[in-house]
Amino acid sequence: MKPESNRCHSLGCRIALPALLTLSACAPADYFVAADSFILPEATIASVHNALRMEQITCRELVQSYLDRIEQSDQSSGLNAIARGNPRAIERATELDAEFERERRLRPLHCVPVIVKENYDTADLPTTAGSIALKDSLPPDDSYQVRKLREAGAIVLAKSHMAEWAFSPYETVSSLGGITRNPYDLSRVPAGSSGGTAAAVAANFGLVGLGTDTGNSIRGPSGHTSLVGLRPTLGLTSRDGIVPLDLSRDIGGPMTRTVEDAAKVLQAIAGYDPADPLTAASRDKVPPDYTRFLDRNGLRGARLGVLRALADPQASDPEILSLFEAAIQDLEKQGALLVDPFDIPDFENLREDLWCDRFRYDVERYLQSLGPRVPLKTLQEIIESGDFHPSIEERLRNQLSVVGNPAEQNPPCLGVEENPRRRALRDAVREAMAAADVAALVYPTWAYPARPVGDLESPHGNNSPVIAPHTGQPAITVPMGFTTPAGGAAQGLPAGLQILGREFGEPDLLGFAYAYEQATRRRTPPRGF
Repeated sequence: MKPESNRCHSLGCRIALPALLTLSACAPADYFVAADSFILPEATIASVHNALRMEQITCRELVQSYLDRIEQSDQSSGLNAIARGNPRAIERATELDAEFERERRLRPLHCVPVIVKENYDTADLPTTAGSIALKDSLPPDDSYQVRKLREAGAIVLAKSHMAEWAFSPYETVSSLGGITRNPYDLSRVPAGSSGGTAAAVAANFGLVGLGTDTGNSIRGPSGHTSLVGLRPTLGLTSRDGIVPLDLSRDIGGPMTRTVEDAAKVLQAIAGYDPADPLTAASRDKVPPDYTRFLDRNGLRGARLGVLRALADPQASDPEILSLFEAAIQDLEKQGALLVDPFDIPDFENLREDLWCDRFRYDVERYLQSLGPRVPLKTLQEIIESGDFHPSIEERLRNQLSVVGNPAEQNPPCLGVEENPRRRALRDAVREAMAAADVAALVYPTWAYPARPVGDLESPHGNNSPVIAPHTGQPAITVPMGFTTPAGGAAQGLPAGLQILGREFGEPDLLGFAYAYEQATRRRTPPRGF
């Protein structure tokens, strides 16, 4: 470490200060110090690794600062993003410091503090899916993705609140945690169900996050909190050890503040897992380094389709449409060749009646896989316990009536190839993209801004469930700006640009999103955090 006399410029203002809500610990000018100093808010994996190599910080100091920030700001602000901190985080950070001191090299995600959604199995922390019924349920091992992150050097900093059982795409409310709010406006929702991860990463409570997405829940919350959220191709990341909602559509992926960090997290978690047969499709599909596709000129010559069907002026907020039009102009300025409008023949009919119910089937098999220590093993037992938020009682009881194997439903509640309606949509999108020779489609992640907490009636404009969950294609959301502040708010509400690509087209998606991000720099952190 540098001499203690230099610490006001190296650590006192860089670490301790941003854990607070003001700049009072040092003079404001000291907050913006020399380029070789480390600033905690909006830190990236690269900036953390640079600071570790330069001995500006230690892993232990970094982790303690994030934990302090959570302690000081999460509950006092009413954000309520964090379900529980990891009591072993400091111990693990100390181990990683010793490893670096000994070997003088960093793992790919060395000392990256991760916010993990409460439906990922963690052997050292309970996994609850937001349900008080599972508040003491300790899985026998880590989920595949958590294990791969730890192997890459990441630290599970905390588990985040989520919409109970991942039911709601619109709000993050649970019997375990209550209401999670949006850091950009605490009277608004962060969407669901990965709203806790979104709120925590947006508020700089951790470096990166893990979310899950059945229909919306990585991209939706990321759009509402000015984050990058990537729903990978079905089969690129393992579902092993994730509490299921619908295994034919569930997928896990990164929620980060930058595209580069999303690429680095994806690198660690992507690939074949024998425990999840669907990932066999990822063999030979994972490049050695997703970051090599991050090119500031990555939009030059790229053909993109503008899906106007998901930017309908009759069903969209005018400000969101204005931000979307500006995003389209920015894409063109960066050299993209736009097919505008891009049409999918018979799109309205193809997108209807695609959802099905297999929650009971999937969740009971998950619960039974946990062994004798799990408190409840059936949906009936969950309902009889009464340990659930009142808002989901009707849905729980409705799911109880869905019995039997999903393959026996008509049409079968299975994957894309086995479900004729999903396959028809997938084929139509594929064929339309091929005919127009486009690599990706663009549209607003949400057609309306984040709704007030408790409002489930006004238009939501959620575009995320329309294509990717059914076709298996990857989609990424990247910040495209803010609405105008209203009602005395300090800043407007975030909006996201969604880019949908071909199956296993993550290299293209990351490249397009990175080029747009670097050209526009639309993300700003939430004031007060």
